[in-house]
Order: sequence, then C-alpha cells, then structure tokens
Amino acid sequence: MDPILKGLNDKQIEAVKAVDGPVLVISGPGSGKTKALTHRVAYMMANGINPGHILALTFTNKASAEMRDRIQNLLKRRMDMPTIGTFHSVGLRILRREIGALGYSENFSISDSDDQLALVKRIMGELEIDPKRYNPRTMLNKISKLKTALVSPESYQPKDFTEKLVAKIYRLYTDELKRMNMLDFDDLIVLPVRIFKERPRVLAKYHAQWKYILVDEYQDTSHDQYQFIQLLAQKNRNLFVIGDDAQSIYMFREADIRNILNFQKDYPDAKVVLLEQNYRSTQNILAAAQGIITNNKSQFPKTLWTDNSQGERIVVKETLNERAEANYIISQIAAGLRQGRYLHDFTVLYRTHAQSRAIEEALITKGLPYQIVGGIKFYERKEIKDILAYLRFIHNPTDTLSFERIYNIPPRGLGPSAYKKIMAVREKNIFEAVKKTTADETKPDTPLKKFQKLMEDLRQTASEKPLTKTIGHIVEKINYEEYLKTLTVVKNAPENLEERMENIQELKTVARGYDGLDPDEGRGRFLEEIALLQDADRTKDETPRVNLMTMHSSKGLEFPVVFIVGMEEGLFPHARSVYQPHEMEEERRLCYVAITRAKERLILTHTKYRNIYGTTEVNLPSRFLAEMPQDTLDYQFLDPNGDEEIIKYEI
Repeated sequence: MDPILKGLNDKQIEAVKAVDGPVLVISGPGSGKTKALTHRVAYMMANGINPGHILALTFTNKASAEMRDRIQNLLKRRMDMPTIGTFHSVGLRILRREIGALGYSENFSISDSDDQLALVKRIMGELEIDPKRYNPRTMLNKISKLKTALVSPESYQPKDFTEKLVAKIYRLYTDELKRMNMLDFDDLIVLPVRIFKERPRVLAKYHAQWKYILVDEYQDTSHDQYQFIQLLAQKNRNLFVIGDDAQSIYMFREADIRNILNFQKDYPDAKVVLLEQNYRSTQNILAAAQGIITNNKSQFPKTLWTDNSQGERIVVKETLNERAEANYIISQIAAGLRQGRYLHDFTVLYRTHAQSRAIEEALITKGLPYQIVGGIKFYERKEIKDILAYLRFIHNPTDTLSFERIYNIPPRGLGPSAYKKIMAVREKNIFEAVKKTTADETKPDTPLKKFQKLMEDLRQTASEKPLTKTIGHIVEKINYEEYLKTLTVVKNAPENLEERMENIQELKTVARGYDGLDPDEGRGRFLEEIALLQDADRTKDETPRVNLMTMHSSKGLEFPVVFIVGMEEGLFPHARSVYQPHEMEEERRLCYVAITRAKERLILTHTKYRNIYGTTEVNLPSRFLAEMPQDTLDYQFLDPNGDEEIIKYEI
C-alpha cells in the first residue's frame, strides 16, 4: 500500500484517490475530515501533480497552518508547498496582482471596522441622515450583507425609504473607498469575483495556475465565496469540497447551506463520498445525534456508525433551578476527579452567553478553575463592567477608577480635558468636584451640567428603588442600548446587541436577591459579593481548567465529558426559531454539533424554574430530548422534596 494511504479507512482512501473531476465528501463529526483532506493533498503531490497547481482554501489561519504541517510530515521530504490559505488571504494575493484592472493602484490599504464606521458616519453627516434614527453601524452591516450577496451599488434595487438611504450611503461609501485607494474586508472576495467576471483573460491565467482546488468546511461558505470557487473551478472542474451540511451553524455569518446541498446540481457528474465512521464518540452518543438530525428536511442523509463501545446512557437531569443545575454539574465533576479524570476533561456547553453566569459563580465559589473558550467571563464583559462602574460610583463617589470608566460612556462630549478639570478641584468626593466645576459654567446645557443632572437623578433613584429597578433606570437614562448598537461589529460578531442586552438582564437576575434589602445596603452587599467573586477568580497559574463555551464555539472540538445545559423550550431551541422552519433546522444542527463534541459521557440538564434575564421562567423540556432514541437516555427527575439545591460533595 502507498504509505500515504496507511491508516486510512476505505472511504477515506476513496476520497483521497479521487483526484480528477468534481468530488463532494460529506464528513460526519469525528470521521477524520482533516486527515482525509491533508492525505489527499500529499497523495496528489507524491503522485506527480505540481504543487503550484494546487489551491486549498480554509476558513482560518490555524487550519491552513495545520494543513501545511501535516502535509510536510506525510511527505517526509522537502517539497514546494501548494497555495494553502484562507479565502481572504488568497483574495488579497490575487488583488495585489490584478487590482489595476479596476482602477486601483497595487499599494492599496485595507480599512478596519473603525475606519469603515467613521466613513459611514461622515457620509451620513454629508447626507444629513440622523444617526440616532438610522444607526451608522446598522447601515454598515446592511452594506456588508449586500456585498456578500454580490449586489453592487449599481445593481441594488431598494424597495422602501430605509433601503433608499442605504443605497445612497453604499454608493458614496464605495466611491470614497476607491478614491482613497482603500478596500474593506468584504472587498477581498468581492473584487476578485468582479475581476474574474469582467476580465476573462485574468481568470484564464488562474485556471492555468490552479488546476486543482480543495475547499475545507464547504458548508460554511457564503454566496461571494461560492462564486469565487465556481469561477476558479469552471474550466478544469477538479474541485474537491469537504464538509458536513449537518454542521452548518453559521447562518448569522451569511453561511449558505444550499452551497453544499446543491453541489450535485452544480456538478451532476460529481463523485460523492460519505465519511460515516466516527472515531470519537460512543454508540449511544452517536445514536442520539442521529435521532436529532433525521428530523431536518434540508439535509444530506447519512448514518453515523462507530466501532467504539456502546458507552454509558446519556443522562437527562432535571433540576430545580439554575443554581441547582450548576451544583449538579460540580457534583459530577467532583465525582469524575475522584475517578481519575482531569478538570480539562469536562466541558459545559450553553446556547447563550448569559447562561454561563450561574455556572461561573458556582465554580468560583468551590475554587474550581475554569476558562471561557471563545468568549469572555461574565463579569469581565464590557456591558457588565460599565453598569457595575455606574453602581460603584453611585455607591462611592470617591471611586476614581469607576468615574474614569463612566464619565464619557456612552459618549456625551466629555473629553480628557473635562476629566482633568474635575480631578484638579476634587478633594475626595468626585461628585462634589463635578458640581464645583459646573458652577463656573454660564451655559445651562453644557455636557458637564448634563452629566451632573444625570448623576443626581441616578443617585436619587438608587437611594429609593430596589437594585433591579436602579439597574434598569441606569440603562434607560444613559440610553445604553443605543450605545451598544454602535459597538456591534459588522460581521462575525462574537456577541451581538441581543446577547449584550441579555447579559445585562442576567445581571438583574443576580441583583434580585438584594431587592428586599434597604436600597443602600442591598447595593453595597451586591457590589461586595461581586468583588469577592472576581477576586477569587483571579488565578494566574496554568493549571488545568473546566471548559465553558457556547455551542457555536465548540465546533471542531472534542472532550471526554460534555454537559449541555438549559435543554428547555425557548432557550434551546431558542425562542426566535420556533416559528421559522429554517431557523429551527439550524437549531437542530447546533444540537447535533453540541452532542457530537462528547467522546465518552454526555449529560443534558434542564430546570423546572430558571432565573434568567432578570425574570423567572417556567419552560417545558426541549423538544430535542423527545427526538433522541429513548433507549439511549437515563432520565433523572427532580427530587419531589426539592432539596437537590444543597447537594453534598467533596472536591
């Protein structure tokens, strides 16, 4: 046997050796996707294909680097490498050579999101469009979506008044970027597509260069990336794409599942290979995943199987509330540690960021180190730190650090000079220093006088109202939601506006426990408890840690023991998906991804009552539980005495 094929199963070998023509590989979770892809490239090179004729497209620099390393290790000799890179890096490479065809010079620069937003704001100012009514960041996001859909300013056909405003901004935005010889991130795909369509000779040059094209994670491609691939592959038709439609979970990033589902329509002669053998999970875990995904209508049917053991049944644990849920998780971690597992063997997955708060607090209280993978710890999130800074300054007007954070958040026209002026006259109480500074101002509505009035209002509310009301009043009076809209990243946002507001609502969940106290006392105790939690969490060593992450962040990872928390209707599947069939199918794919992260043990939890987003919810168990084969599940119902919140365990 060819040494490069050693260690591959029959289906992987079939995928590796199908070098010519269009090939679609549907690779189930844990089936050796990266192995098949890298062995294929090495096989092609070892069998005489010029590396310069091979282009491999990935979604991350990390994936590109891993592919290069694996290919080098397989070949065991120094060879020139193919072009391996992300869509955007390859697009940039093309533009450095060809952008002159569009009237740009080759020394163009790439604008970042701040530059783009500043440009949109300037254009809206010139057009006299009110930024309070039409958020500049939203306008920029709409432009980005139009670009991804390959809708140019000339071809855009607005249907209503808002779209007509977008059309005006889009045209001026595009013209101004070109005048400055600048591109935005979307242009790195959009402009090569345009060149290929408008300049057949340029496209022919790349047909001669890249005769074999491979695409990783094909289910995650957007429309502009799809067109980019189609144009490059249209002559030679040696297109190899690998991915899993059942793991398409990035619709919010413009990923279009139709690209992989319609591959055989695009290429009727395509060879299709199914990688269905799973090397990761037990048979019970795979059966649960299969039971979920078969309920989707839009899918490429496949049957996962494994030579692994049957494994333990999947635990479905009902708890009283989110605190009991967190305590149960810790009890299971403690039991696992006693059996010889390590902290990093355990991973907790949740649908929304706000769910991490109760679990984080339980872990901190018990001294168990943890890390948020692909996200930020609850009390370190910007929106939480901002609101806490307001509360701290209200509670303690000598707190310089909190004042420094909030005096111009949201922006209210108070710059560094105003800050220095206040600091120059303060003794201890910064609020009194603000009053002293405004006493010299003759105009009635200066930014500093407005700030003084705001703080007087907030302090009065805080002294009279329960803590949750105070938090709500702060958010409303400073117009914080509008401010957060301006922070939302145009594309690939780790947290969107909805998630940030959910986090603030979750802060109210914590605050509710202090509403029964005198307002000043409740606020003081609340701030003390949070300070103690944050202090206990400041670990600097590199000890193993429990992993916490959203289901989206878990894609591509695997762990011995996985907890999926919040298996409740309205939470997972998310409430917004209930009446949208395509969104419900994406939620189901997300559940499939989450389940298949587990190698040996899977625990699913749901609560009878959940305090989240500042309210108490009573939700039914998730429909996904009913879709799993019931003989794979071990239901553990709530203790009728409701005592499980006080679980006894030893670490």
